[in-house]
Amino acid sequence: MKKIIVLLVSIILFYSCKEDVKETATYAEKTPETSQFSIVIHGGAGYIRKDSTSDEKEAEYRQKLEEAIRVGYNILKDGGSSLDAVQKTINILEDSPLFNSGKGGVYTNEGMCEHDASIMDGSTLNAGASAGTKTVKNPIDLARAIMEKSPHVMLAREGAETFAQEQGLDIVDPSYFYTEKSMKALERVKASENKKVASFYDSDIQNSKFGTVGCAALDKHGNLAAGTSTGGMTNKRWGRIGDSPIIGAGTYANNNTCAISSTGWGEYFIRGMVAYDISALMEYKNLSLKEAAKQVVQNKLPSIGDGKGNGGIIAVDKHGNMVMEFNTPGMFRATMNDEGELYVGMFKD
Repeated sequence: MKKIIVLLVSIILFYSCKEDVKETATYAEKTPETSQFSIVIHGGAGYIRKDSTSDEKEAEYRQKLEEAIRVGYNILKDGGSSLDAVQKTINILEDSPLFNSGKGGVYTNEGMCEHDASIMDGSTLNAGASAGTKTVKNPIDLARAIMEKSPHVMLAREGAETFAQEQGLDIVDPSYFYTEKSMKALERVKASENKKVASFYDSDIQNSKFGTVGCAALDKHGNLAAGTSTGGMTNKRWGRIGDSPIIGAGTYANNNTCAISSTGWGEYFIRGMVAYDISALMEYKNLSLKEAAKQVVQNKLPSIGDGKGNGGIIAVDKHGNMVMEFNTPGMFRATMNDEGELYVGMFKD
């Protein structure tokens, strides 16, 4: 009898170990080798096509994307925080007239730049956001100041600008944001037959309503962060605010899952709570970042409302895996990992 019991226990233990090995193998397939740190950025998604982009303009975009991501990469490499990497990387993009954020922000119907931005700390779930500012040179700096130096998550318009002044942030005259490119885009939209509808038009992102910059990063301490900054839509009215400053729609970070920045037609990203939805699929359904991002961007977004939920996201998970998922012809984007490997893309590969 003793021998039979011992035999039965041995069989049970054998199959239990097999199940453990099986589960471990499945998990390993979902989480490739962990990276010490990773960083991914975007400069907007939309109708970005090779056949409509000159070699000179393509080189200009690629150079600026590389410049920006290397700033964040060096911060992470030296042991800096993901928050610093995100903020400083976005600063480079905000200071460039190439992108619809900061200096390159597009114009409202009144001929002004109104900026939105947000940032989130994955280690604490703290977040900060600003909306509708006209004089803050770097809106992402304001978003971080709101997160760290106020009891609030979002401040808007005059109140946000007053707070920015109190925090000693760089304040500029609205004329600083003037670019011929943005003025021509406004004139084109106003002259169009559909001029009642706000849209972001850019000769490099043709007939597009999408223009944003963003960054997501994982640092050596295992902390995730994400940030997003935008000028919104050309010809927007009535104080319109898109998804970029909305935590859960345009930006989200959680150390348990991932960090995400969105770019696209903001109204649809808000309605779909895109950034949080990807994180939730990972947390509650145990999907990988790649699986969750694909499901939301390729399936859910286009099915919202009249099917105009277009755009993309960039993201990094807690293991350092990066994803750049978009359902448009192109997205300005770049990645760097802890090996220093750089990727810069514009079109669908």
